[in-house]
Amino acid sequence: MFCVSIRMMVGPEKRMELAQAITSLVCSIRAEKGCRCCNFYQSVEDENELCFLGEWDSREGLVGHLRSEGFKVLLGAMHLLKKPHEMSLYEVVTCPGKAVEGDAPQECTAKQAVG
Repeated sequence: MFCVSIRMMVGPEKRMELAQAITSLVCSIRAEKGCRCCNFYQSVEDENELCFLGEWDSREGLVGHLRSEGFKVLLGAMHLLKKPHEMSLYEVVTCPGKAVEGDAPQECTAKQAVG
């Protein structure tokens, strides 16, 4: 699974505008080929901290999203931010069975940056 996470800090006067812009994109992003999940969150500690999280079945699906019109619109909405956004791309590797904390096999990595 390949993921994108975008953390954003927005001023209180622009929070609603940004939230509406991103919320309007979520359904169309969820319909993209290979999209497993697409959500938009607000921090419980700071209402001006927002996060977009998307998951795709494959690297190709994520790359397709990053090249999509929806993603361009999402980036265009970033002009409302108080400071530059933080975007992370990573691959999630899952392991079959249960692992006790600290006993996960070496080949099972929870998160790996995509480069």
